[in-house]
Amino acid sequence: MEDLDFAYAREPVLKRVTFTLQKGAVGLLGPNGSGKTTLLRCLLGQVPLAPGRVRVLGHDMAREARLARAGLGWMPERGGIIPGFSGVGLVAYLGELSGMPARDAMQRAHEVLHYVGLADERYRPCDKYSQGMKQRLKLAQALVHDPEWILLDEPTSGLDPRGRVAILELIADLARNKNLGVILSTHLLADVEAVCSEILVLRKGELLARERVDEAARQPLQVFEVEGFGDAEGFRRGLLDLGAEVHEDRRLLLVTLDMRRLGAGAGADGAWDAAAGVNAILAVAVATDFALRRLRRRPVSLAEEFYRLVEA
Repeated sequence: MEDLDFAYAREPVLKRVTFTLQKGAVGLLGPNGSGKTTLLRCLLGQVPLAPGRVRVLGHDMAREARLARAGLGWMPERGGIIPGFSGVGLVAYLGELSGMPARDAMQRAHEVLHYVGLADERYRPCDKYSQGMKQRLKLAQALVHDPEWILLDEPTSGLDPRGRVAILELIADLARNKNLGVILSTHLLADVEAVCSEILVLRKGELLARERVDEAARQPLQVFEVEGFGDAEGFRRGLLDLGAEVHEDRRLLLVTLDMRRLGAGAGADGAWDAAAGVNAILAVAVATDFALRRLRRRPVSLAEEFYRLVEA
Protein backbone atom coordinates (compact mmCIF):
# COMPACT_ATOMS: atom_id res chain seq x y z
CA MET A 1 0.00 0.00 0.00
CA GLU A 2 1.54 3.31 -1.05
CA ASP A 3 0.33 6.75 -0.04
CA LEU A 4 -3.31 5.64 -0.13
CA ASP A 5 -6.12 8.12 0.41
CA PHE A 6 -9.67 6.79 0.41
CA ALA A 7 -13.09 8.29 1.06
CA TYR A 8 -16.62 6.95 0.65
CA ALA A 9 -17.93 10.49 0.31
CA ARG A 10 -16.14 13.74 1.07
CA GLU A 11 -14.69 12.88 4.45
CA PRO A 12 -11.48 10.82 4.05
CA VAL A 13 -11.46 7.44 5.79
CA LEU A 14 -7.80 6.60 5.05
CA LYS A 15 -5.09 9.23 4.74
CA ARG A 16 -1.71 8.64 3.07
CA VAL A 17 -1.38 5.07 4.34
CA THR A 18 1.85 3.37 3.33
CA PHE A 19 3.27 -0.03 4.27
CA THR A 20 4.66 -3.26 2.82
CA LEU A 21 3.97 -6.61 4.46
CA GLN A 22 5.80 -9.91 4.30
CA LYS A 23 4.19 -13.18 5.32
CA GLY A 24 3.54 -13.44 9.02
CA ALA A 25 0.84 -12.57 11.54
CA VAL A 26 0.05 -8.85 11.56
CA GLY A 27 -2.36 -7.20 13.98
CA LEU A 28 -4.39 -4.27 12.69
CA LEU A 29 -5.33 -2.14 15.70
CA GLY A 30 -7.28 1.04 16.15
CA PRO A 31 -10.30 2.55 17.89
CA ASN A 32 -13.74 2.18 16.35
CA GLY A 33 -13.99 4.31 13.22
CA SER A 34 -10.23 4.38 12.64
CA GLY A 35 -10.52 2.79 9.18
CA LYS A 36 -9.52 -0.82 9.88
CA THR A 37 -12.34 -2.49 7.94
CA THR A 38 -11.95 -0.03 5.05
CA LEU A 39 -8.25 -0.84 4.87
CA LEU A 40 -9.09 -4.55 4.60
CA ARG A 41 -11.60 -3.80 1.83
CA CYS A 42 -8.91 -1.91 -0.05
CA LEU A 43 -6.55 -4.89 0.24
CA LEU A 44 -9.34 -7.12 -1.07
CA GLY A 45 -10.19 -4.79 -3.95
CA GLN A 46 -13.80 -4.46 -2.80
CA VAL A 47 -13.84 -0.67 -3.27
CA PRO A 48 -12.76 1.58 -6.17
CA LEU A 49 -9.07 2.40 -5.98
CA ALA A 50 -6.69 4.66 -7.86
CA PRO A 51 -4.19 2.68 -9.96
CA GLY A 52 -0.81 1.98 -8.42
CA ARG A 53 -1.79 2.53 -4.78
CA VAL A 54 -2.45 -1.03 -3.62
CA ARG A 55 -0.63 -4.13 -4.82
CA VAL A 56 -1.38 -7.60 -3.47
CA LEU A 57 0.54 -10.71 -4.54
CA GLY A 58 2.00 -8.71 -7.42
CA HIS A 59 -1.37 -7.45 -8.69
CA ASP A 60 -2.60 -3.87 -8.89
CA MET A 61 -5.90 -3.99 -6.99
CA ALA A 62 -7.35 -1.21 -9.14
CA ARG A 63 -7.09 -3.40 -12.27
CA GLU A 64 -6.43 -7.02 -11.26
CA ALA A 65 -8.34 -7.52 -8.02
CA ARG A 66 -9.96 -10.75 -9.26
CA LEU A 67 -6.56 -12.33 -9.91
CA ALA A 68 -5.24 -11.30 -6.50
CA ARG A 69 -8.32 -12.57 -4.67
CA ALA A 70 -7.52 -16.10 -5.85
CA GLY A 71 -4.76 -16.00 -3.24
CA LEU A 72 -6.74 -14.27 -0.48
CA GLY A 73 -9.08 -15.64 2.16
CA TRP A 74 -11.62 -13.30 3.76
CA MET A 75 -13.42 -13.74 7.06
CA PRO A 76 -15.84 -10.83 7.57
CA GLU A 77 -17.14 -9.75 10.96
CA ARG A 78 -20.77 -9.88 9.79
CA GLY A 79 -22.53 -12.10 7.28
CA GLY A 80 -20.95 -15.08 5.56
CA ILE A 81 -23.72 -17.53 6.53
CA ILE A 82 -26.30 -18.48 3.88
CA PRO A 83 -29.43 -20.17 5.31
CA GLY A 84 -30.43 -23.44 3.66
CA PHE A 85 -26.89 -24.76 3.25
CA SER A 86 -25.26 -27.40 5.36
CA GLY A 87 -21.82 -26.49 6.68
CA VAL A 88 -20.03 -28.63 4.13
CA GLY A 89 -22.36 -27.51 1.34
CA LEU A 90 -21.69 -23.84 2.03
CA VAL A 91 -17.91 -24.23 2.19
CA ALA A 92 -17.89 -26.32 -1.00
CA TYR A 93 -20.12 -23.76 -2.75
CA LEU A 94 -17.71 -20.96 -1.88
CA GLY A 95 -14.85 -23.13 -3.09
CA GLU A 96 -16.61 -23.39 -6.44
CA LEU A 97 -17.10 -19.62 -6.51
CA SER A 98 -13.33 -19.36 -6.07
CA GLY A 99 -12.88 -21.37 -9.28
CA MET A 100 -12.43 -24.90 -7.93
CA PRO A 101 -14.03 -27.86 -9.72
CA ALA A 102 -17.07 -29.14 -7.79
CA ARG A 103 -15.46 -32.45 -6.76
CA ASP A 104 -12.26 -30.75 -5.58
CA ALA A 105 -14.27 -28.10 -3.71
CA MET A 106 -16.27 -30.75 -1.84
CA GLN A 107 -13.16 -32.73 -0.91
CA ARG A 108 -11.41 -29.60 0.28
CA ALA A 109 -14.51 -28.54 2.24
CA HIS A 110 -14.39 -31.77 4.24
CA GLU A 111 -10.68 -31.22 4.93
CA VAL A 112 -10.96 -27.65 6.20
CA LEU A 113 -14.05 -28.41 8.29
CA HIS A 114 -12.10 -31.19 9.96
CA TYR A 115 -9.22 -28.76 10.55
CA VAL A 116 -11.44 -26.15 12.26
CA GLY A 117 -13.19 -28.77 14.40
CA LEU A 118 -16.55 -29.01 12.60
CA ALA A 119 -16.23 -32.48 11.09
CA ASP A 120 -19.07 -33.86 13.24
CA GLU A 121 -21.35 -30.90 12.46
CA ARG A 122 -20.70 -30.54 8.73
CA TYR A 123 -24.10 -31.84 7.59
CA ARG A 124 -26.16 -29.68 9.94
CA PRO A 125 -27.87 -26.53 8.57
CA CYS A 126 -25.31 -23.77 9.04
CA ASP A 127 -27.90 -21.20 10.18
CA LYS A 128 -28.56 -23.45 13.21
CA TYR A 129 -24.92 -23.31 14.32
CA SER A 130 -23.90 -21.61 17.56
CA GLN A 131 -21.92 -18.37 17.32
CA GLY A 132 -18.65 -20.20 17.91
CA MET A 133 -19.45 -22.74 15.20
CA LYS A 134 -20.36 -19.97 12.77
CA GLN A 135 -16.99 -18.31 13.35
CA ARG A 136 -15.22 -21.62 12.69
CA LEU A 137 -17.32 -22.08 9.56
CA LYS A 138 -16.34 -18.64 8.28
CA LEU A 139 -12.70 -19.47 8.90
CA ALA A 140 -13.15 -22.69 6.90
CA GLN A 141 -14.67 -20.66 4.05
CA ALA A 142 -11.61 -18.40 4.05
CA LEU A 143 -9.32 -21.43 3.77
CA VAL A 144 -11.17 -23.65 1.30
CA HIS A 145 -9.32 -22.44 -1.82
CA ASP A 146 -5.87 -22.69 -0.15
CA PRO A 147 -5.01 -18.97 -0.07
CA GLU A 148 -1.63 -17.40 0.62
CA TRP A 149 -3.06 -14.73 2.93
CA ILE A 150 -6.16 -14.60 5.12
CA LEU A 151 -7.75 -11.35 6.26
CA LEU A 152 -9.79 -11.60 9.45
CA ASP A 153 -12.16 -8.90 10.69
CA GLU A 154 -12.94 -9.32 14.42
CA PRO A 155 -12.77 -13.15 14.24
CA THR A 156 -13.50 -13.63 17.96
CA SER A 157 -16.49 -11.28 18.06
CA GLY A 158 -19.31 -12.62 20.23
CA LEU A 159 -17.42 -15.70 21.42
CA ASP A 160 -17.19 -17.02 24.96
CA PRO A 161 -13.67 -17.40 26.44
CA ARG A 162 -13.32 -21.05 25.39
CA GLY A 163 -14.45 -20.35 21.82
CA ARG A 164 -12.16 -17.35 21.62
CA VAL A 165 -9.13 -19.39 22.67
CA ALA A 166 -9.98 -22.11 20.14
CA ILE A 167 -10.19 -19.63 17.23
CA LEU A 168 -6.95 -17.92 18.25
CA GLU A 169 -5.15 -21.26 18.42
CA LEU A 170 -6.26 -22.03 14.87
CA ILE A 171 -5.13 -18.61 13.62
CA ALA A 172 -1.76 -18.95 15.35
CA ASP A 173 -1.28 -22.42 13.79
CA LEU A 174 -2.03 -21.03 10.33
CA ALA A 175 0.56 -18.29 10.72
CA ARG A 176 3.29 -20.26 12.48
CA ASN A 177 2.97 -23.76 11.08
CA LYS A 178 1.02 -23.50 7.80
CA ASN A 179 3.01 -20.55 6.41
CA LEU A 180 -0.01 -18.34 5.73
CA GLY A 181 0.10 -14.59 5.93
CA VAL A 182 -2.48 -13.33 8.43
CA ILE A 183 -3.92 -9.86 8.93
CA LEU A 184 -5.98 -9.77 12.11
CA SER A 185 -8.17 -6.71 12.56
CA THR A 186 -9.49 -6.42 16.10
CA HIS A 187 -9.99 -4.11 19.05
CA LEU A 188 -9.01 -6.90 21.49
CA LEU A 189 -5.37 -6.37 22.35
CA ALA A 190 -5.02 -9.76 24.00
CA ASP A 191 -5.93 -11.43 20.69
CA VAL A 192 -3.09 -9.64 18.95
CA GLU A 193 -0.62 -10.51 21.72
CA ALA A 194 -1.62 -14.18 21.44
CA VAL A 195 -1.19 -14.44 17.67
CA CYS A 196 0.72 -11.60 16.03
CA SER A 197 4.39 -10.74 15.71
CA GLU A 198 3.82 -7.12 14.67
CA ILE A 199 1.10 -4.48 14.70
CA LEU A 200 -0.16 -1.67 12.51
CA VAL A 201 -1.91 1.06 14.51
CA LEU A 202 -4.54 3.25 12.86
CA ARG A 203 -6.13 6.40 14.25
CA LYS A 204 -8.58 8.56 12.31
CA GLY A 205 -7.46 6.95 9.07
CA GLU A 206 -3.75 7.56 9.59
CA LEU A 207 -1.11 4.90 10.15
CA LEU A 208 0.39 5.94 13.49
CA ALA A 209 2.92 3.18 13.95
CA ARG A 210 4.22 -0.15 12.86
CA GLU A 211 5.90 -2.05 15.66
CA ARG A 212 6.81 -5.54 16.71
CA VAL A 213 4.69 -6.92 19.52
CA ASP A 214 7.84 -7.53 21.57
CA GLU A 215 9.36 -4.17 20.65
CA ALA A 216 9.77 -3.11 24.30
CA ALA A 217 12.37 -5.83 24.85
CA ARG A 218 14.35 -4.45 21.91
CA GLN A 219 14.82 -0.96 23.36
CA PRO A 220 18.19 -0.26 25.02
CA LEU A 221 16.51 1.62 27.87
CA GLN A 222 14.96 -1.02 30.13
CA VAL A 223 12.83 -0.42 33.23
CA PHE A 224 13.19 -2.61 36.31
CA GLU A 225 10.85 -2.84 39.29
CA VAL A 226 12.67 -2.87 42.63
CA GLU A 227 11.28 -3.23 46.15
CA GLY A 228 13.24 -3.70 49.35
CA PHE A 229 14.41 -2.25 52.64
CA GLY A 230 17.62 -1.00 54.21
CA ASP A 231 19.87 1.90 53.23
CA ALA A 232 17.51 3.33 50.61
CA GLU A 233 19.53 6.49 50.06
CA GLY A 234 22.78 4.61 49.63
CA PHE A 235 21.07 2.20 47.24
CA ARG A 236 19.67 5.09 45.21
CA ARG A 237 23.09 6.79 45.02
CA GLY A 238 24.63 3.52 43.82
CA LEU A 239 22.02 3.27 41.07
CA LEU A 240 22.65 6.85 40.00
CA ASP A 241 26.36 6.03 39.75
CA LEU A 242 25.38 3.37 37.21
CA GLY A 243 23.74 6.10 35.14
CA ALA A 244 20.26 4.91 36.09
CA GLU A 245 17.15 7.03 36.35
CA VAL A 246 15.21 6.27 39.52
CA HIS A 247 11.55 7.11 40.16
CA GLU A 248 9.17 6.11 42.92
CA ASP A 249 5.86 4.38 42.20
CA ARG A 250 4.18 3.74 45.55
CA ARG A 251 6.34 1.10 47.26
CA LEU A 252 8.35 0.39 44.11
CA LEU A 253 11.43 2.00 42.69
CA LEU A 254 11.39 2.15 38.91
CA VAL A 255 14.97 1.91 37.73
CA THR A 256 15.72 2.75 34.08
CA LEU A 257 19.04 1.40 32.85
CA ASP A 258 20.79 1.91 29.52
CA MET A 259 21.74 -1.65 28.57
CA ARG A 260 24.42 -0.36 26.20
CA ARG A 261 26.19 1.39 29.07
CA LEU A 262 26.22 -1.89 31.00
CA GLY A 263 27.87 -3.64 28.07
CA ALA A 264 24.89 -5.94 27.57
CA GLY A 265 24.39 -7.48 24.17
CA ALA A 266 21.26 -7.92 22.12
CA GLY A 267 20.27 -11.40 21.01
CA ALA A 268 19.77 -12.59 17.45
CA ASP A 269 16.15 -11.40 17.66
CA GLY A 270 17.24 -7.92 18.78
CA ALA A 271 16.01 -8.33 22.35
CA TRP A 272 18.27 -7.21 25.20
CA ASP A 273 19.24 -9.69 27.89
CA ALA A 274 17.65 -8.53 31.14
CA ALA A 275 20.22 -10.49 33.17
CA ALA A 276 22.81 -7.70 32.82
CA GLY A 277 20.44 -5.17 34.36
CA VAL A 278 19.38 -7.56 37.12
CA ASN A 279 23.00 -8.34 38.00
CA ALA A 280 23.96 -4.65 38.07
CA ILE A 281 21.11 -3.82 40.45
CA LEU A 282 21.96 -6.85 42.62
CA ALA A 283 25.57 -5.68 42.88
CA VAL A 284 24.46 -2.24 44.08
CA ALA A 285 22.08 -3.83 46.60
CA VAL A 286 24.89 -5.99 48.02
CA ALA A 287 27.32 -3.05 48.19
CA THR A 288 24.81 -0.85 50.04
CA ASP A 289 23.31 -3.54 52.27
CA PHE A 290 19.86 -3.09 50.70
CA ALA A 291 17.66 -6.19 51.02
CA LEU A 292 15.53 -6.89 47.95
CA ARG A 293 11.98 -8.19 48.03
CA ARG A 294 11.34 -7.77 44.31
CA LEU A 295 13.52 -7.32 41.25
CA ARG A 296 12.30 -7.84 37.71
CA ARG A 297 12.22 -6.14 34.35
CA ARG A 298 8.92 -4.32 34.08
CA PRO A 299 6.78 -5.93 31.39
CA VAL A 300 5.42 -3.43 28.89
CA SER A 301 2.08 -4.71 27.67
CA LEU A 302 0.78 -4.18 24.20
CA ALA A 303 -2.17 -2.41 25.81
CA GLU A 304 0.10 0.24 27.31
CA GLU A 305 1.87 0.78 24.00
CA PHE A 306 -1.39 0.91 22.06
CA TYR A 307 -3.04 3.48 24.31
CA ARG A 308 0.13 5.53 24.40
CA LEU A 309 -0.02 5.75 20.61
CA VAL A 310 -3.73 6.42 20.09
CA GLU A 311 -4.06 8.89 22.95
CA ALA A 312 -0.96 10.91 22.13
